[in-house]
Amino acid sequence: MKITIIGLGGVGGYFGFKLADAFKKSIDVQVNFIARETTYNVVKEHGLTLISPEHRHPVAYPEGLFQKIADAPVADLWLVCVKEYDLENICLQLRDKIKPGAVILPLMNGVDIYDRIRKLIPDGVVLPACVYVASHIKEKGIVEHKGAAGRIILGRDPEHLPYDPSEIVALLKQAGIDILYKEDALVDIWTKFFFIASFGLVSARYNKPIGVVNEDPELHSRANRIMGELKLIADQKGIAVPPDIIELTFKKAATFPYTTPTSLQLDVQSGKVHTELELFAGAIISYGNLLDIPVVETSRIYDEIKAGLLS
Repeated sequence: MKITIIGLGGVGGYFGFKLADAFKKSIDVQVNFIARETTYNVVKEHGLTLISPEHRHPVAYPEGLFQKIADAPVADLWLVCVKEYDLENICLQLRDKIKPGAVILPLMNGVDIYDRIRKLIPDGVVLPACVYVASHIKEKGIVEHKGAAGRIILGRDPEHLPYDPSEIVALLKQAGIDILYKEDALVDIWTKFFFIASFGLVSARYNKPIGVVNEDPELHSRANRIMGELKLIADQKGIAVPPDIIELTFKKAATFPYTTPTSLQLDVQSGKVHTELELFAGAIISYGNLLDIPVVETSRIYDEIKAGLLS
C-alpha cells in the first residue's frame, strides 16, 4: 500500500512521522511526504523530527519525498493535512492522481471540508474525519507534540457507503495511531466545530482568551448566539448533534486553562494574511445562505473581524 501525506505542519508532521517510523522497514507499506520549499529541504537532509514523549527516537525518513503532488506516485491513501486556504489548490493538483478505489483522508478542521473536496474531486473515496492533536511546527521540519496522544475519528463516505474503511483503520492502528471508526463521523466533526468556531470568532474579535469568552456576559452571549445559528444549520442538515450541544460546549470551554488563546485569535492579532476566519464564519454564512437560515450574529462578527484586519 502506498500512503502519501500532504503537508507537514502540526497535524501532518505528527501523523506522518508515526506512519514513516512504523513502516520504515516494511515491504508492504510505502510512506511518502509532500512538503514545500524549506520544509522539503530540511526533511530531505535531516529527516522529519517529532519532539514527543511518545517517541524515543525523534527522526523519521519517508520512503519518498516530493515538492509537488504531480511528481509523487499514485497512492492508495492520501492524508490531506493542509490549511483551509490551501485546500482548493491542493484538490486541483490531486484530482488527476485519484484513481478508482483511492482513499482521501482529510485531517483538517471545519464542517465543510468534505463538501469542498467532493466538489473538486469526484472520484475515489473521501472519509469524513475529526482530528484532535496538540502539536505545532517548532521549526521547519520539526514538529513538537505535547499532551494526550493525537486522535482521529473517521466515518464512512456518504457517497460510497459500501466502502469499508476497516483496512485503513487497522493500518493506522498498526502505526500506533489512536483512531476510532464510527459509521457517521459528522456528529463529532460538528460537535468540535461548535467549540472552535464560536470561541475562535469571539476570542479573535476581542483578543480575549477562552476563559474570558466563557465568563464575560457580553462575550458569552455572542458565542451563544453563534452556536444558536450553528444549531439551526445542523438541525436542518440532519446532523444529530446533542440537543444540549450549546451547554456542553460552554462546559468544555471551562475545562481549558483560563488564559488559553485560540489559534484564530493569535493569527488575527499577529496580522497574518491567511487565517481560519473563512473556515469558521465563512462556512456558517455559506450554509446559512444555502439553507435560507439567518446567521446575523456570525455575519456581524465576521464583518467586525474583517474590518479590524483591514485597518
